[in-house]
Amino acid sequence: MIKKILPKSEFSKNVITLMTGTTVAQAIPITITPILTRMYSPEDFGVLALFVAITAILGSIANGRYELAIMLPDSDDDAINIAAMGMLIASILALLLFIPAVFLNDYISAKLENSFIGFWLYFVPSVVWLLGLYNVLNYLNNRKQCYKDMAKATVYKSVAQAAVQLSVGAVKATASGLISGQIASNLAANFRLVVNVKRQYQLSKVSWVEMKRLGRRYIGFPKYSMWATLSNTLSYQLLNMLITVFYSVGTLGFYSLAQRILGMPSSLIGESIGRVYFKQATIEKNNTGKAVKIFNSTTKKLVLFSFLIFLPLYFILPSVFEIAFGQQWRVAGVYSQLILPVFIFRFISAALSTTNSVFEKQGLSLAWQIGLLVLSLFTLSVCGYYQLGFEMFLRAYTVVISLHYILLYCILKKVAGARV
Repeated sequence: MIKKILPKSEFSKNVITLMTGTTVAQAIPITITPILTRMYSPEDFGVLALFVAITAILGSIANGRYELAIMLPDSDDDAINIAAMGMLIASILALLLFIPAVFLNDYISAKLENSFIGFWLYFVPSVVWLLGLYNVLNYLNNRKQCYKDMAKATVYKSVAQAAVQLSVGAVKATASGLISGQIASNLAANFRLVVNVKRQYQLSKVSWVEMKRLGRRYIGFPKYSMWATLSNTLSYQLLNMLITVFYSVGTLGFYSLAQRILGMPSSLIGESIGRVYFKQATIEKNNTGKAVKIFNSTTKKLVLFSFLIFLPLYFILPSVFEIAFGQQWRVAGVYSQLILPVFIFRFISAALSTTNSVFEKQGLSLAWQIGLLVLSLFTLSVCGYYQLGFEMFLRAYTVVISLHYILLYCILKKVAGARV
Protein backbone atom coordinates (compact mmCIF):
# COMPACT_ATOMS: atom_id res chain seq x y z
CA MET A 1 0.00 0.00 0.00
CA ILE A 2 2.80 2.40 0.94
CA LYS A 3 4.61 1.68 -2.34
CA LYS A 4 1.46 2.56 -4.28
CA ILE A 5 0.99 5.81 -2.37
CA LEU A 6 4.65 6.76 -2.68
CA PRO A 7 5.75 6.34 -6.32
CA LYS A 8 9.17 5.03 -7.23
CA SER A 9 11.40 8.11 -6.85
CA GLU A 10 14.42 9.07 -4.81
CA PHE A 11 12.16 11.00 -2.42
CA SER A 12 9.90 8.00 -1.90
CA LYS A 13 12.75 5.53 -1.50
CA ASN A 14 14.34 7.72 1.17
CA VAL A 15 11.03 8.09 2.99
CA ILE A 16 10.45 4.34 2.92
CA THR A 17 14.00 3.74 4.22
CA LEU A 18 13.36 6.01 7.20
CA MET A 19 9.88 4.59 7.71
CA THR A 20 11.20 1.03 7.76
CA GLY A 21 13.56 1.79 10.62
CA THR A 22 10.96 3.87 12.39
CA THR A 23 8.36 1.10 11.96
CA VAL A 24 10.63 -1.37 13.72
CA ALA A 25 11.48 1.23 16.35
CA GLN A 26 7.80 2.00 16.98
CA ALA A 27 6.80 -1.67 16.95
CA ILE A 28 8.96 -2.28 20.00
CA PRO A 29 7.24 0.22 22.34
CA ILE A 30 3.84 -0.73 20.92
CA THR A 31 4.56 -4.35 21.76
CA ILE A 32 5.75 -3.73 25.30
CA THR A 33 3.30 -0.95 26.26
CA PRO A 34 0.56 -3.45 27.28
CA ILE A 35 3.16 -5.03 29.58
CA LEU A 36 4.34 -1.68 30.94
CA THR A 37 0.80 -0.47 31.68
CA ARG A 38 0.30 -3.57 33.81
CA MET A 39 3.68 -3.15 35.53
CA TYR A 40 3.55 0.60 36.15
CA SER A 41 0.72 2.79 37.42
CA PRO A 42 -0.75 5.91 35.74
CA GLU A 43 1.10 7.94 38.41
CA ASP A 44 4.42 6.39 37.30
CA PHE A 45 3.70 7.38 33.71
CA GLY A 46 2.82 10.84 34.99
CA VAL A 47 6.26 11.20 36.63
CA LEU A 48 7.90 10.02 33.40
CA ALA A 49 5.90 12.65 31.50
CA LEU A 50 7.20 15.31 33.90
CA PHE A 51 10.82 14.25 33.33
CA VAL A 52 10.32 14.12 29.56
CA ALA A 53 8.65 17.53 29.65
CA ILE A 54 11.59 19.16 31.43
CA THR A 55 14.27 17.59 29.23
CA ALA A 56 12.29 18.09 26.01
CA ILE A 57 11.80 21.80 26.71
CA LEU A 58 15.51 22.35 27.32
CA GLY A 59 16.70 19.85 24.71
CA SER A 60 14.68 21.54 21.97
CA ILE A 61 16.91 24.63 22.21
CA ALA A 62 20.11 22.93 23.35
CA ASN A 63 21.96 23.94 20.17
CA GLY A 64 20.43 27.37 19.71
CA ARG A 65 18.71 25.73 16.71
CA TYR A 66 21.96 25.97 14.73
CA GLU A 67 21.43 22.32 13.83
CA LEU A 68 18.84 23.46 11.26
CA ALA A 69 21.52 25.49 9.47
CA ILE A 70 23.65 22.36 8.94
CA MET A 71 21.61 21.54 5.82
CA LEU A 72 22.01 24.93 4.14
CA PRO A 73 25.68 25.61 3.15
CA ASP A 74 27.27 23.94 0.12
CA SER A 75 30.51 23.23 1.96
CA ASP A 76 30.83 20.29 4.36
CA ASP A 77 33.49 22.27 6.23
CA ASP A 78 30.91 24.97 6.92
CA ALA A 79 28.41 22.34 8.03
CA ILE A 80 30.79 20.77 10.57
CA ASN A 81 31.67 24.20 11.98
CA ILE A 82 27.98 25.00 12.40
CA ALA A 83 27.60 21.67 14.19
CA ALA A 84 30.53 22.55 16.46
CA MET A 85 28.89 25.86 17.31
CA GLY A 86 25.70 23.99 18.21
CA MET A 87 27.57 21.58 20.49
CA LEU A 88 29.42 24.44 22.20
CA ILE A 89 26.06 26.00 23.08
CA ALA A 90 24.73 22.62 24.29
CA SER A 91 27.76 22.12 26.54
CA ILE A 92 27.43 25.57 28.11
CA LEU A 93 23.71 25.06 28.69
CA ALA A 94 24.29 21.66 30.31
CA LEU A 95 26.84 23.13 32.72
CA LEU A 96 24.50 25.98 33.65
CA LEU A 97 21.65 23.56 34.32
CA PHE A 98 23.58 21.92 37.16
CA ILE A 99 22.99 25.11 39.21
CA PRO A 100 19.18 24.80 39.49
CA ALA A 101 19.39 20.99 39.58
CA VAL A 102 21.51 21.16 42.73
CA PHE A 103 20.49 24.35 44.51
CA LEU A 104 16.80 24.61 43.54
CA ASN A 105 15.97 20.92 43.66
CA ASP A 106 13.50 21.05 46.55
CA TYR A 107 11.87 24.23 45.24
CA ILE A 108 11.26 22.78 41.76
CA SER A 109 9.94 19.50 43.20
CA ALA A 110 7.51 21.42 45.42
CA LYS A 111 6.26 23.57 42.53
CA LEU A 112 5.65 20.45 40.44
CA GLU A 113 3.89 18.90 43.44
CA ASN A 114 5.91 15.72 43.05
CA SER A 115 8.78 14.88 45.42
CA PHE A 116 9.82 11.79 43.44
CA ILE A 117 11.03 13.91 40.52
CA GLY A 118 13.67 15.58 42.72
CA PHE A 119 16.28 12.81 42.39
CA TRP A 120 15.96 12.74 38.60
CA LEU A 121 16.48 16.48 38.27
CA TYR A 122 20.21 15.79 38.75
CA PHE A 123 20.17 13.88 35.45
CA VAL A 124 18.52 16.67 33.46
CA PRO A 125 21.79 18.45 32.39
CA SER A 126 23.30 15.24 31.00
CA VAL A 127 20.14 14.27 29.14
CA VAL A 128 19.84 17.77 27.65
CA TRP A 129 23.44 17.50 26.39
CA LEU A 130 22.68 14.10 24.83
CA LEU A 131 19.62 15.56 23.13
CA GLY A 132 21.75 18.38 21.76
CA LEU A 133 24.26 15.87 20.43
CA TYR A 134 21.48 13.88 18.77
CA ASN A 135 20.09 17.01 17.11
CA VAL A 136 23.47 17.78 15.54
CA LEU A 137 24.28 14.21 14.52
CA ASN A 138 20.84 13.75 13.01
CA TYR A 139 21.20 16.72 10.66
CA LEU A 140 24.80 15.90 9.76
CA ASN A 141 23.60 12.44 8.71
CA ASN A 142 20.58 13.90 6.93
CA ARG A 143 22.88 16.19 4.95
CA LYS A 144 24.78 13.12 3.66
CA GLN A 145 21.48 11.29 3.08
CA CYS A 146 22.51 8.47 5.44
CA TYR A 147 18.90 7.43 5.82
CA LYS A 148 19.64 3.78 6.56
CA ASP A 149 21.84 4.69 9.51
CA MET A 150 19.31 7.24 10.72
CA ALA A 151 16.74 4.45 10.65
CA LYS A 152 19.07 2.14 12.58
CA ALA A 153 19.59 4.82 15.22
CA THR A 154 15.85 4.94 15.92
CA VAL A 155 15.84 1.16 16.35
CA TYR A 156 18.79 1.26 18.78
CA LYS A 157 16.94 3.92 20.74
CA SER A 158 13.77 1.83 21.11
CA VAL A 159 15.63 -1.37 21.96
CA ALA A 160 17.59 0.31 24.76
CA GLN A 161 14.48 1.97 26.20
CA ALA A 162 12.42 -1.23 26.14
CA ALA A 163 15.18 -3.39 27.62
CA VAL A 164 15.75 -1.10 30.59
CA GLN A 165 12.09 -0.38 31.33
CA LEU A 166 11.16 -4.06 31.26
CA SER A 167 14.16 -5.31 33.24
CA VAL A 168 13.89 -2.66 35.96
CA GLY A 169 10.12 -3.03 36.08
CA ALA A 170 10.46 -6.78 36.60
CA VAL A 171 12.52 -6.11 39.74
CA LYS A 172 10.65 -3.11 41.14
CA ALA A 173 8.07 -1.22 39.09
CA THR A 174 8.38 2.48 39.95
CA ALA A 175 8.79 5.56 37.83
CA SER A 176 12.57 5.04 38.11
CA GLY A 177 12.34 2.16 35.64
CA LEU A 178 10.53 4.28 33.07
CA ILE A 179 12.91 7.23 33.42
CA SER A 180 16.00 4.99 33.34
CA GLY A 181 14.81 3.59 30.04
CA GLN A 182 14.34 7.10 28.70
CA ILE A 183 17.93 8.01 29.59
CA ALA A 184 19.28 4.77 28.08
CA SER A 185 17.47 5.51 24.82
CA ASN A 186 19.19 8.89 24.53
CA LEU A 187 22.58 7.23 24.96
CA ALA A 188 21.86 4.56 22.34
CA ALA A 189 20.41 6.99 19.79
CA ASN A 190 23.77 8.69 19.28
CA PHE A 191 25.83 5.50 18.93
CA ARG A 192 25.30 4.77 15.24
CA LEU A 193 25.08 8.38 14.04
CA VAL A 194 28.44 9.47 15.45
CA VAL A 195 30.28 6.80 13.41
CA ASN A 196 29.16 8.36 10.12
CA VAL A 197 30.12 11.86 11.20
CA LYS A 198 33.67 10.76 12.02
CA ARG A 199 33.93 9.00 8.66
CA GLN A 200 32.32 11.58 6.35
CA TYR A 201 33.35 14.91 7.85
CA GLN A 202 36.80 16.33 8.57
CA LEU A 203 36.63 17.27 12.23
CA SER A 204 40.05 18.89 11.91
CA LYS A 205 38.38 21.66 9.87
CA VAL A 206 36.63 22.97 12.97
CA SER A 207 38.04 26.35 13.96
CA TRP A 208 36.92 29.11 16.28
CA VAL A 209 37.20 31.70 13.49
CA GLU A 210 34.86 29.75 11.21
CA MET A 211 32.46 28.98 14.03
CA LYS A 212 32.12 32.70 14.78
CA ARG A 213 31.72 33.60 11.09
CA LEU A 214 29.02 31.02 10.50
CA GLY A 215 27.40 31.82 13.83
CA ARG A 216 26.90 35.37 12.58
CA ARG A 217 25.81 34.22 9.12
CA TYR A 218 23.01 32.06 10.53
CA ILE A 219 22.20 34.21 13.56
CA GLY A 220 18.52 34.07 12.56
CA PHE A 221 18.23 30.55 13.93
CA PRO A 222 19.04 31.38 17.58
CA LYS A 223 17.46 34.79 17.18
CA TYR A 224 14.10 33.55 15.89
CA SER A 225 13.92 29.80 15.37
CA MET A 226 15.16 28.96 18.88
CA TRP A 227 12.38 30.96 20.49
CA ALA A 228 9.85 29.55 18.05
CA THR A 229 10.90 26.00 18.93
CA LEU A 230 10.87 26.82 22.64
CA SER A 231 7.35 28.19 22.34
CA ASN A 232 6.27 25.08 20.45
CA THR A 233 7.78 22.70 23.00
CA LEU A 234 6.42 24.72 25.91
CA SER A 235 2.94 24.64 24.40
CA TYR A 236 2.93 20.85 24.80
CA GLN A 237 5.37 20.04 27.58
CA LEU A 238 4.58 22.96 29.90
CA LEU A 239 0.95 22.07 29.36
CA ASN A 240 1.75 18.58 30.63
CA MET A 241 3.49 19.98 33.67
CA LEU A 242 0.56 22.27 34.51
CA ILE A 243 -1.93 19.42 34.19
CA THR A 244 -0.47 18.05 37.44
CA VAL A 245 -1.20 21.43 39.06
CA PHE A 246 -4.78 21.93 37.79
CA TYR A 247 -5.76 18.25 37.82
CA SER A 248 -3.46 15.40 39.00
CA VAL A 249 -0.36 13.39 38.11
CA GLY A 250 -2.65 10.41 37.43
CA THR A 251 -4.58 12.46 34.86
CA LEU A 252 -1.27 13.35 33.25
CA GLY A 253 -0.42 9.65 33.13
CA PHE A 254 -3.57 8.87 31.16
CA TYR A 255 -3.12 11.90 28.91
CA SER A 256 0.55 11.15 28.25
CA LEU A 257 -0.30 7.63 27.05
CA ALA A 258 -2.96 9.10 24.75
CA GLN A 259 -0.37 11.50 23.33
CA ARG A 260 2.16 8.71 22.95
CA ILE A 261 -0.17 6.45 20.96
CA LEU A 262 -1.60 9.20 18.73
CA GLY A 263 1.89 10.58 18.17
CA MET A 264 3.14 7.31 16.70
CA PRO A 265 1.89 7.97 13.14
CA SER A 266 3.77 11.28 13.17
CA SER A 267 6.91 9.56 14.42
CA LEU A 268 6.49 6.69 11.98
CA ILE A 269 5.48 8.52 8.81
CA GLY A 270 5.33 12.28 9.37
CA GLU A 271 8.90 12.72 10.62
CA SER A 272 10.30 10.47 7.89
CA ILE A 273 8.51 12.45 5.19
CA GLY A 274 9.50 15.71 6.89
CA ARG A 275 13.22 14.89 6.94
CA VAL A 276 13.31 14.00 3.26
CA TYR A 277 11.08 16.97 2.42
CA PHE A 278 13.57 19.30 4.14
CA LYS A 279 16.38 18.08 1.89
CA GLN A 280 14.32 18.14 -1.33
CA ALA A 281 12.76 21.54 -0.55
CA THR A 282 16.24 22.98 -0.01
CA ILE A 283 17.34 21.67 -3.43
CA GLU A 284 14.24 23.01 -5.22
CA LYS A 285 14.54 26.37 -3.52
CA ASN A 286 18.21 26.69 -4.51
CA ASN A 287 17.34 25.84 -8.13
CA THR A 288 14.10 27.79 -8.63
CA GLY A 289 13.70 30.15 -5.68
CA LYS A 290 10.51 28.31 -4.71
CA ALA A 291 9.49 24.92 -3.29
CA VAL A 292 5.94 24.69 -4.64
CA LYS A 293 6.27 21.37 -6.46
CA ILE A 294 7.66 19.39 -3.52
CA PHE A 295 5.30 21.18 -1.09
CA ASN A 296 2.18 20.21 -3.04
CA SER A 297 3.25 16.63 -3.71
CA THR A 298 4.18 16.13 -0.05
CA THR A 299 0.85 17.61 1.08
CA LYS A 300 -1.06 15.05 -1.01
CA LYS A 301 0.85 12.18 0.55
CA LEU A 302 0.31 13.51 4.08
CA VAL A 303 -3.43 14.08 3.59
CA LEU A 304 -3.90 10.57 2.18
CA PHE A 305 -1.97 8.98 5.04
CA SER A 306 -3.93 10.98 7.62
CA PHE A 307 -7.27 9.72 6.29
CA LEU A 308 -6.07 6.12 6.12
CA ILE A 309 -4.64 6.16 9.66
CA PHE A 310 -6.67 8.50 11.83
CA LEU A 311 -10.24 8.17 10.53
CA PRO A 312 -10.65 4.44 11.39
CA LEU A 313 -9.00 5.02 14.77
CA TYR A 314 -11.66 7.47 15.94
CA PHE A 315 -14.36 4.81 16.27
CA ILE A 316 -12.32 2.23 18.17
CA LEU A 317 -9.88 4.10 20.42
CA PRO A 318 -11.54 3.57 23.86
CA SER A 319 -12.01 -0.15 23.22
CA VAL A 320 -8.48 -0.53 21.86
CA PHE A 321 -6.98 1.10 24.97
CA GLU A 322 -9.07 -1.06 27.30
CA ILE A 323 -8.18 -4.32 25.53
CA ALA A 324 -4.52 -3.52 24.93
CA PHE A 325 -3.52 -1.76 28.15
CA GLY A 326 -6.04 -2.84 30.75
CA GLN A 327 -9.46 -1.70 31.88
CA GLN A 328 -8.18 1.24 33.94
CA TRP A 329 -6.62 2.75 30.78
CA ARG A 330 -9.93 3.06 28.89
CA VAL A 331 -10.11 6.69 29.98
CA ALA A 332 -6.88 7.32 28.04
CA GLY A 333 -8.71 6.03 24.96
CA VAL A 334 -11.49 8.53 25.57
CA TYR A 335 -8.91 11.32 25.84
CA SER A 336 -7.37 10.13 22.55
CA GLN A 337 -10.74 10.29 20.83
CA LEU A 338 -11.25 13.88 21.97
CA ILE A 339 -7.86 15.20 20.81
CA LEU A 340 -7.61 13.20 17.57
CA PRO A 341 -8.31 16.21 15.27
CA VAL A 342 -5.28 18.04 16.71
CA PHE A 343 -3.02 15.16 15.72
CA ILE A 344 -4.46 15.06 12.21
CA PHE A 345 -3.69 18.72 11.53
CA ARG A 346 -0.34 18.48 13.33
CA PHE A 347 0.59 15.41 11.27
CA ILE A 348 0.18 17.39 8.04
CA SER A 349 1.58 20.77 9.10
CA ALA A 350 4.51 19.60 11.22
CA ALA A 351 6.07 17.58 8.39
CA LEU A 352 6.01 20.72 6.22
CA SER A 353 7.11 23.14 8.96
CA THR A 354 10.77 23.12 7.85
CA THR A 355 9.63 25.26 4.91
CA ASN A 356 10.25 28.28 7.14
CA SER A 357 13.81 27.08 7.80
CA VAL A 358 14.49 26.50 4.09
CA PHE A 359 13.44 30.06 3.27
CA GLU A 360 14.93 31.44 6.51
CA LYS A 361 11.54 32.81 7.62
CA GLN A 362 12.20 32.25 11.29
CA GLY A 363 10.24 35.36 12.26
CA LEU A 364 7.02 33.89 10.90
CA SER A 365 7.68 30.63 12.67
CA LEU A 366 8.32 32.48 15.93
CA ALA A 367 5.05 34.42 15.72
CA TRP A 368 3.01 31.27 15.07
CA GLN A 369 4.73 29.30 17.84
CA ILE A 370 4.18 32.06 20.37
CA GLY A 371 0.52 32.02 19.37
CA LEU A 372 0.43 28.25 19.96
CA LEU A 373 1.93 28.65 23.42
CA VAL A 374 -0.42 31.47 24.42
CA LEU A 375 -3.52 29.68 23.13
CA SER A 376 -2.59 26.39 24.84
CA LEU A 377 -1.89 27.92 28.24
CA PHE A 378 -4.85 30.30 28.02
CA THR A 379 -7.23 27.43 27.29
CA LEU A 380 -5.89 25.37 30.22
CA SER A 381 -5.92 28.36 32.58
CA VAL A 382 -9.52 29.30 31.77
CA CYS A 383 -10.72 25.71 32.16
CA GLY A 384 -8.75 25.32 35.40
CA TYR A 385 -9.98 28.64 36.79
CA TYR A 386 -13.62 27.73 36.21
CA GLN A 387 -12.94 24.20 37.50
CA LEU A 388 -14.12 22.56 34.30
CA GLY A 389 -13.49 18.84 33.95
CA PHE A 390 -10.48 17.55 32.06
CA GLU A 391 -12.61 16.24 29.19
CA MET A 392 -14.18 19.67 28.76
CA PHE A 393 -10.68 21.17 28.61
CA LEU A 394 -9.70 18.67 25.90
CA ARG A 395 -12.73 19.62 23.79
CA ALA A 396 -11.91 23.32 23.99
CA TYR A 397 -8.21 22.67 23.39
CA THR A 398 -8.95 20.58 20.29
CA VAL A 399 -11.03 23.29 18.62
CA VAL A 400 -8.59 26.11 19.34
CA ILE A 401 -5.37 24.29 18.42
CA SER A 402 -6.80 22.61 15.30
CA LEU A 403 -7.71 26.03 13.89
CA HIS A 404 -4.22 27.30 14.72
CA TYR A 405 -2.62 24.41 12.78
CA ILE A 406 -4.79 25.18 9.76
CA LEU A 407 -3.41 28.72 9.92
CA LEU A 408 0.14 27.30 9.97
CA TYR A 409 -0.47 25.31 6.80
CA CYS A 410 -1.74 28.41 4.99
CA ILE A 411 1.39 30.32 6.04
CA LEU A 412 3.72 27.53 4.91
CA LYS A 413 2.01 27.30 1.51
CA LYS A 414 2.63 30.99 0.91
CA VAL A 415 6.25 30.72 2.04
CA ALA A 416 6.87 27.77 -0.30
CA GLY A 417 5.52 29.84 -3.18
CA ALA A 418 7.83 32.75 -2.23
CA ARG A 419 4.77 34.92 -1.65
CA VAL A 420 5.81 35.98 1.85
